[in-house]
Amino acid sequence: MQAEEPVNSPDMVVPEINTLILLDREVDMVTPMLSQLTYEGLLDECLHVNNGSVELDASIMGLQQEGKKIKVPLNSSDKLFKEIRDLNFEVVVQILRQKATSMKQDYTEVTTTTQSVSELKDFVKKLNSLPEMTRHINLAQHLSTFTSKPAFLGQLDMEHTIVEAQSYDICFEYIEELIHKQEPLVNVLRLLILFSITSSGLPKKQFDYLRRELLHSYGFEHMATLNNLEKAGLLRKQESKSNWLTIKRALQLVVEDTDTANPNDIAYVFSGYAPLSIRLVQHAVRSGWRPIEEILKLLPGPHSETKRGRFSSSPSYDTLQASANIDKVADGRRSLVLVVFIGGITFAEISALRFLSAQEGMAYDLIVGTTKIVSGHSLAETFVERLG
Repeated sequence: MQAEEPVNSPDMVVPEINTLILLDREVDMVTPMLSQLTYEGLLDECLHVNNGSVELDASIMGLQQEGKKIKVPLNSSDKLFKEIRDLNFEVVVQILRQKATSMKQDYTEVTTTTQSVSELKDFVKKLNSLPEMTRHINLAQHLSTFTSKPAFLGQLDMEHTIVEAQSYDICFEYIEELIHKQEPLVNVLRLLILFSITSSGLPKKQFDYLRRELLHSYGFEHMATLNNLEKAGLLRKQESKSNWLTIKRALQLVVEDTDTANPNDIAYVFSGYAPLSIRLVQHAVRSGWRPIEEILKLLPGPHSETKRGRFSSSPSYDTLQASANIDKVADGRRSLVLVVFIGGITFAEISALRFLSAQEGMAYDLIVGTTKIVSGHSLAETFVERLG
């Protein structure tokens, strides 16, 4: 807009939003195909969060209403949810256990010793959070029935193997086995898309073989599904060497020994994989995209970086300045960066952005905008054609 209609510097108002980062989902289709491991991300993976709530059987929430569905709200007005939504699920289970144990000890003290009125008042105050505790313990218990299944753990293991680009043959055999077992089609498609993107397509022989096996297993009406994936470039024959290893190393996407309880990197949201999309945001706010120019050329689509100069009428191609003194708004608050995902963002990526924003030395507050919230399931589902 600035290039089309230059603004004269006297008319320019210093905007509250200092920087806009626009990312097309196509730049990073690897991240949404992976299973999210944050609490909110996992809720979406297993129960499909819709407009800030999940719908599930009343019996799961401990209510005696067999077969009745209830909506469970998930938003920041629930203090406990606000505290645990962005954490890795492993850590959430530990926190809920600690809170329940502490409440049990308080209860024992109240019932076995004489308490002053103010001590009783404190205990009653704690009891106010009991409904939230019960809600999340029930939800976590239900999620554990998914996460403890061998199929889930196997899928997780295979996702990491594919991302690390370790063994082509093992990945190929695993996907073949899933097809023969007739595992849910969407699960197979997610791995297939992940495999195809990271290896820059499948060799013709394997491509034709998996295509044929998939149609035999799930029905020939899915020719349209495979066609959709090919048209979108998410399933393709290998025509060139994969750039994934170079991208992975340059942006440090795989982080060994990730501490999920005390994370120091965004990789905690996938237990060892840092979302490519959020690494790009990280680079943009730290030093601009200039230093990683060569890596950006390996990603899909064009990229550009424009700075609106305060005293020039035309934008100059320059880096984003991430120094706190330049970017402090007049009243001392941190500047705002608006990060917009066109084509959807996952809850795990939102958690990674919140984590970034909370880091010491971060010169910005981040606001996230998106066309929709997505998961690997909802994205893969859009390609599935059900004929008849």
